[in-house]
Amino acid sequence: MISANNITLRVGKKALFEEVNIKFTEGNCYGIIGANGAGKSTFLRILSGQLEPTNGEIAISPGERLSFLQQDQSKYDDYPVLDTVIMGNARLYEIMKEKDAIYAKEDFTDEDGIKASELEGEFATMNGWEAESDAASLLNGLGIDTELHDKLVKDLTGPEKVKVLLAQALFGNPDILLLDEPTNHLDLDAIAWLEEFLINFENTVIVVSHDRYFLNKVCTQIADIDYGKIQLYAGNYDFWYESSQLLIRQMKEANRKKRSRSCRNLFPGSVPTRQSPSRPRPESAPWRRSSWMRSSRPAGSTPTLTSAPTARSAMRCWQWKVSPRPLTGKRFWTI
Repeated sequence: MISANNITLRVGKKALFEEVNIKFTEGNCYGIIGANGAGKSTFLRILSGQLEPTNGEIAISPGERLSFLQQDQSKYDDYPVLDTVIMGNARLYEIMKEKDAIYAKEDFTDEDGIKASELEGEFATMNGWEAESDAASLLNGLGIDTELHDKLVKDLTGPEKVKVLLAQALFGNPDILLLDEPTNHLDLDAIAWLEEFLINFENTVIVVSHDRYFLNKVCTQIADIDYGKIQLYAGNYDFWYESSQLLIRQMKEANRKKRSRSCRNLFPGSVPTRQSPSRPRPESAPWRRSSWMRSSRPAGSTPTLTSAPTARSAMRCWQWKVSPRPLTGKRFWTI
């Protein structure tokens, strides 16, 4: 398990992260997402210890090993490909080289024998006898042919170097695995192989990627970086997207209701309200029918005929009652 406790990072006067607290647990693959410049890669560098935060600390469970994807493609140019992969487990590689140096001595002493025996025990505990075959298996899975395993890294192409560095990060079953844009420069077969590897990986994975299809395939949780804070969401990228859109809609609706209430409080007469069905209409309402408009004839009786001039006169009288016209000194109606 790895956790960030009260992490704050300031770049000049700007706070890139402000008191971030988050915990990454075993058995989960976390996808780090956010806008460009939000600090995704920077946060991985803080977790890996490559960058010191302004405040706060990173805590790793005792005895756990962290591995991360190197970004400098020329860092291992002078090393063989197979050795570069095994360097992913620094202690194992150190033991291998220390053993070789002891056995190469011409004046091999008793102390050297005791030291070699101790190294052999630690080497066996770390599954060192399978180290080269495990490294070769990772390289083959990512598409690096066997004939390239003994070449120097500088003799490889750019995409091949990326695959070697990725194999290095995956080597030795690390307890915590940090991957920054691992699908960059990978072909489709290598991406499919990596997806399958991470799905079956039982420890903690934290990955930054702009490939949402990749995140959908491998992630069990999404960590969204926004305004210096990190919010965790259960599920893959699509689940996070649906959840975030629902949250946005809820916030918009809440803001709309709040504005509506504020408007009614400030201007009580400016916001129309719905007429309650049980509320009696006022007598002065323009839509209330005048007494002369109501029919007093009994139901079923034959309607009486009214002449056209009389009907027009009645209608004009009703219009005048509803909306009287100003006096102009002229005749108001002509029948």
